[in-house]
Amino acid sequence: MTLVLDQTTIRGKLTPNAPLAPLVWFKAGGHAQWLFEPKDMADLQDFLRSLAPEVPVMALGLGSNMIVRDGGVPGVVIRLGKAFAKVTADGVTLTCGGGASGILVSSTARDAGVAGVEFLRSIPGTVGGFVRMNGGAYGGEVADILIDCDVVLRSGELVTLTAADLGYTYRHSELPEGAVVVSARFKGRAGEPAAIQAEMDRISAAREASQPLRSKTGGSTFKNPDGHKAWQLVDEAGCRGLQIGGAQVSEKHTNFLLNTGDATAAQIEDLGEEVRRRVKDRSGVDLEWEIQRVGVKS
Repeated sequence: MTLVLDQTTIRGKLTPNAPLAPLVWFKAGGHAQWLFEPKDMADLQDFLRSLAPEVPVMALGLGSNMIVRDGGVPGVVIRLGKAFAKVTADGVTLTCGGGASGILVSSTARDAGVAGVEFLRSIPGTVGGFVRMNGGAYGGEVADILIDCDVVLRSGELVTLTAADLGYTYRHSELPEGAVVVSARFKGRAGEPAAIQAEMDRISAAREASQPLRSKTGGSTFKNPDGHKAWQLVDEAGCRGLQIGGAQVSEKHTNFLLNTGDATAAQIEDLGEEVRRRVKDRSGVDLEWEIQRVGVKS
């Protein structure tokens, strides 16, 4: 697949056959046919307008909740850089770039005395990913705080979508295919910076105690089914420590898969499917992937 566009007009960075493993938390997987890092919003819009309509487009944040398959990702992967990573506060409203991390958003909120977004501190990703997947943890989720977001559609058109427009459900939105979230506005509530920091510290300590944060992992692997905890179903199915090649079910938290060193993306995905099979056999529950799996199997 070739890109039919005038590359001399591009002001950002366009890289062919770009390795994605270094950009995702699992540190495994194939290449992007093209990786585009736009200089600013206008550059992103111009690029998408000039891109042949049949070329698929996928946004990539911090790569924390993703398996990139070994055959790579066809089309264009778009990664937002520093130009999209600013966060400002106005009263209890936070305006956040799509490339801003949860740590930056929550820290900016703390400094401005804005409470209610502390849970973002615990989600390893960017605002664009949070908005797309209705990211949540520790009793909060994006659907609770999102006012609206600015989105560049696959056509290059800039639109503003409200939380209602996104049709949020658990870890899912109806964001259009190929769309890129470039900014979002979150509404918190007035709070004391010291109390906000204390809540962020509590969340960080809970994560450190229960999750394998220093491992090559992808975060929570499966959605919690109604009435169940995914980790408990996995544990009861005897999968704690289960291994396929270099991929392993974490012994610390069984809803996390690990790359113990040299796992392929296929081994990680196969391990997840084996866990799903064992849980189904043991409990009758169909676990749904929370981790996004993208690209082509080799």
